[in-house]
Amino acid sequence: MRRFTYKATDPKTKKTLKGVIQAETERSAGKLLIEQGLSPILIEEEQEGGFLSNLFHNNKVSSKDKIVFTRQFATLIGAGLPLSAALRTLSEQTDSKPMRAIIDEILADVEGGTNLTDACAKHPEVFDKVYLALLSAGEMSGTLDLSLKRLATQQEKDAAVMSKIRSALTNPLITLAVIIAVIIFLMLEVVPQVKDLYESLGEELPALTAVMVAGAEFLIHQWWVILIVVAVIVWFFIWFRKTDTGQKAAATVKINVPLFKGLFLRLYMGRFARTMQNLLSTGVAMLDSMKISAEAMNNMVIQEQIDKAEKKVQAGRPLSEALKEADYILPLVPQMASIGEESGKIDEMLGKAAQVYEDEVDEQVARISQMIEPIMMVLLAVMAGGIIGAILFPIYSLVNNIG
Repeated sequence: MRRFTYKATDPKTKKTLKGVIQAETERSAGKLLIEQGLSPILIEEEQEGGFLSNLFHNNKVSSKDKIVFTRQFATLIGAGLPLSAALRTLSEQTDSKPMRAIIDEILADVEGGTNLTDACAKHPEVFDKVYLALLSAGEMSGTLDLSLKRLATQQEKDAAVMSKIRSALTNPLITLAVIIAVIIFLMLEVVPQVKDLYESLGEELPALTAVMVAGAEFLIHQWWVILIVVAVIVWFFIWFRKTDTGQKAAATVKINVPLFKGLFLRLYMGRFARTMQNLLSTGVAMLDSMKISAEAMNNMVIQEQIDKAEKKVQAGRPLSEALKEADYILPLVPQMASIGEESGKIDEMLGKAAQVYEDEVDEQVARISQMIEPIMMVLLAVMAGGIIGAILFPIYSLVNNIG
């Protein structure tokens, strides 16, 4: 299918409309527009951007673009606009070119007779299985606006949590980078001068200073070796991270590393409970909800735990019992699930569990930020002490000897 941009008039409203439509030929595109009750003025095949255009323009849809699209979509559908009109309005309002291109493709598919869920499913890089499941449930139940509102709320919560985690880690990383930069500067500029001073006086370098001198000389003369080693390590890490073994190793580290263990477990539990709540509340079956929620975890270990629990539920066991036996499922989730099973409000109880864990994630992020600062200060003090011991003390020793 080829993409055509068009300009057409609506005989009913006398307005001129612009958009994108998919068809085999220009003639077919004109027929589709006429079938939609429009009078074509101009139809042109859309030209793809060249290499330089792709190089200097970001073609990736950001999470912010997706959140804005979902929230505005929910508002327009809730206001009673037809699906095609809502999509066309969103296309005109969005400032993101990648998002506009995707909306135009969805609009073209919808106007061609495809349902919204199938049209969005053609863009898996933007719409994941959770998104598609909630869309499908909303379409089938006639509550598309409510499903979109739930999606927007969930996306906003996820984005807020990830933003707080990034903020908590940004300052320590900047401090560490400054420390490393200062050490490199001292090794390249100051340490060689200390070495020259000792050689001119015929004195033997202290052990710690000799180590730093050797490191400085290696850094000056063999810097290309360091670049190659770093490049190989980075390449291996990226390659290994894409393998199943690497993904499982990274997932295991996340939920077992001492400082961040509690944070990541609460993050995953909140995401699981919130996703289950949204899916169950829109009428998605329990087993399908568990399967989709497992894929939304973005952690292979937690996903395997939920998959095992799903098989137990499929065998006839209650959700609360199946989750209770999982190693990395925190106790509150099966406890609230048990209350929900008894009261018939399992989605509501899981939503309360999600709220508890989301609040605890905020507290954990703040606590980790407070813990990292003194750790970085100690690291800075140790490195500063090492530099003083390797540079200043030998100079003081020489001055005393000369005196």
